[in-house]
Amino acid sequence: MARVRYGARTEAEIAAARTASTRLPDIWSTGVVALWESDPDAVAAVLPPPLEPTGRPLVRANISRVDLAGRPLGAGSFAVAAAHGGVEGWYPLVMPMTLERALTGGREVFGEPKKLGEVTVERDGLLVRASLARHGIVFVEVRGAVSGDLPLPEPARRTDFYFKFLPAVDGSGLDGDPLLVHCLREERTRRLERVTGDVVLRESVYDPVADLPVRRLVGITVGERTSTQTGRVVERADTKALLPYIHQRYDDPRQILDAPPEGSP
Repeated sequence: MARVRYGARTEAEIAAARTASTRLPDIWSTGVVALWESDPDAVAAVLPPPLEPTGRPLVRANISRVDLAGRPLGAGSFAVAAAHGGVEGWYPLVMPMTLERALTGGREVFGEPKKLGEVTVERDGLLVRASLARHGIVFVEVRGAVSGDLPLPEPARRTDFYFKFLPAVDGSGLDGDPLLVHCLREERTRRLERVTGDVVLRESVYDPVADLPVRRLVGITVGERTSTQTGRVVERADTKALLPYIHQRYDDPRQILDAPPEGSP
């Protein structure tokens, strides 16, 4: 019988795939990062327990272009500063990606809030423009001009916080307790430039980032970076406490309450 490709893989095939994934070369991206202070109350309002605000109401937009074997990937992240258990890091609210493959690894494994979207990074001489868009709405736009080189930072560590969960089969709550994940990113930079410009946040019912306005722009940079990430589950979160924030993950906030259609098996 011809091999059935949806059939079970052998132990050797599984081991080979696992070994290959540990030998990935450095993948460098060109990215624009904007950092600003927003309203403290707004930042605190988007943090599900047990995450807490830090000493500064910071918001960070990271918009990157990655060349993957000749197939460009756009990757974005819109995150707020957060703390948990003495660890300070970032809590992403939305992470637009341009390829389906980029969604599954982070979303299913780490609980990253990734969604298909449009990610643009453009440079024409000194002029730089980067944007995030979904459903035809450009909800984040960073634009400006390169105004000088910056010293390369030392390799750095950054922690992102994610909640890993699945909506319940019967449409009521979640299937099991949500997991709070600490994702540690090891970052290296080989080029970094300062950008003088601004950040524009546009209204979108799907991605309401305009509720976290730019009160004081800390800075904008464009650079080339590479990173690796490892994650660990640090605790089980409280389902009841997380449910009011489920709409952060879905375009339709009622989706978590949907029951199976009438007449379905």
